[in-house]
Amino acid sequence: MSHLHLQLHSQAPPLSSSPSSTSSRFSFLKLFTNNTFSFSQTNSLPFKPLSIRCRHSDVFETTTNPSSNPNNNPSVGAIPPRVYVGHSIYKGKAALTITPRPPEFLPLDSGAYKISRDGYVLLQFAPSVGPRQYDWNRKQVFSLSVDEMGSVISLSARDSCEFFHDPYKGKSDEGKVSKVLKVEPFPDGSGFFFNLSVQNKLANVEENITLPVTKAELSVLSAIFKFIMPYLLGWHTFADSITPEYSVAAASVATNANPKYGGDYEWNR
Repeated sequence: MSHLHLQLHSQAPPLSSSPSSTSSRFSFLKLFTNNTFSFSQTNSLPFKPLSIRCRHSDVFETTTNPSSNPNNNPSVGAIPPRVYVGHSIYKGKAALTITPRPPEFLPLDSGAYKISRDGYVLLQFAPSVGPRQYDWNRKQVFSLSVDEMGSVISLSARDSCEFFHDPYKGKSDEGKVSKVLKVEPFPDGSGFFFNLSVQNKLANVEENITLPVTKAELSVLSAIFKFIMPYLLGWHTFADSITPEYSVAAASVATNANPKYGGDYEWNR
């Protein structure tokens, strides 16, 4: 680190001196290679030194090369850190944990991407084996789609809904595994029962897990579903890709495809 060092050697003039005699005569002595400058007044009387020192790196911070900072120069194709989130409901006979699963994208020859599979929310039910203890080795899972999430969100106090899944539908093992999730209201309308029934003939497993969910807990689930749904559909990736260049290119493509109407817009037809 280099320093800027100034020394000012000055003398207070006598009271009887004339203006001409009190004028200071300065001479430049030497410029050092370490950025030290020294000035002195050529008077014979004693002088009082004055020093000023500053940090060279602070003054010339703007000359720093941004590429020297690894945080400002991420590698091409760097993968952002993976983040795990979830929400759990614990009750006396069972526990429920929900976690989101992102959509899948398919690259196109043009360099763009399109959704190949929507995201979903994974429900994991675990039976209780004791006070505040749950057997997650016996957990049963159910993938809740965006449409099914909408059904849960729209439930009124007396409504119910039911979802049926066959993980092997369209495959050779179709019908050997069936999952039914029922959401039914409490008799007093203060909440809902989440009941998951699983019949797995391949593993010779039959499980039935019921979890009571209060109206307040369902409100939390509904808020989570409403927030995450656009992301599960990939709409956030489209919104993040919108730039002036993108808009100009999209308008140009639409105009070339339908020049008569100046773009594929409903209000121009």
